[in-house]
Amino acid sequence: MLPNREGQRVPSVTFRTRQNNDWVDVTTDELFSGKTVIVFALPGAFTPTCSATHLPGYNDLAPVFKQNGVDDIICLSVNDAFVMNEWAKSQEASNIRLIPDGNGEFSAGMGLLVDKADLGFGKRSWRYSMLVKDGVIEKMFIEPEEPGDPFKVSDAETMLQYLNPEAARPKLVSLFAKEGCPYCARAKELLKSKGMEYEEIVLGTDITTRSLRAVTGSTTVPQVYIDGHLIGGSEALAEYLSKV
Repeated sequence: MLPNREGQRVPSVTFRTRQNNDWVDVTTDELFSGKTVIVFALPGAFTPTCSATHLPGYNDLAPVFKQNGVDDIICLSVNDAFVMNEWAKSQEASNIRLIPDGNGEFSAGMGLLVDKADLGFGKRSWRYSMLVKDGVIEKMFIEPEEPGDPFKVSDAETMLQYLNPEAARPKLVSLFAKEGCPYCARAKELLKSKGMEYEEIVLGTDITTRSLRAVTGSTTVPQVYIDGHLIGGSEALAEYLSKV
């Protein structure tokens, strides 16, 4: 049975990280002392569930976590510093601190270093999340011991539900735009003025005019979607935002 370490201190470990092309040692004391920190650990950088769901979920909800008393969010994996840094770039995970547990020392200290030799991974961390206050583990969500790579309880939504079930989730915004479009620039400024993060889909790069029409019913940009609903262009967006 995988151990639950609630009420215990995190293992004392020094991580070898790369910052600005230099080796920098980071201790668990630096990461956790005097802070409220969320940690989510996963089997490996660039793996499907980790890249598509686990890390993006925490990155998207990071502003909400911070509004609810969380100082830092750490993603931990038994990978080297170079891999973790490249993964952070590819994920554009500016709200998350990716920590390489290269030798698996932290994961072993947690009792959650497992053998994934059947996948050619060697020793890796089991998937889990935890809330740590001043170095002491308050809550853990450990994935069930099932074959494969279960992902049922260590997600960002489960952690936020624990912290504050009433917390307001950020709106999901997608902006269809094109380079040099002044109306698109206005739509971006309107969203930024409300502190709303958005995903930009660029016409001619990420999507064709035909696909834009198929998705939005229009061939003009900007086209803004919020929580799955088409708002429209910059004027429609301004009207919408004036009411929220």
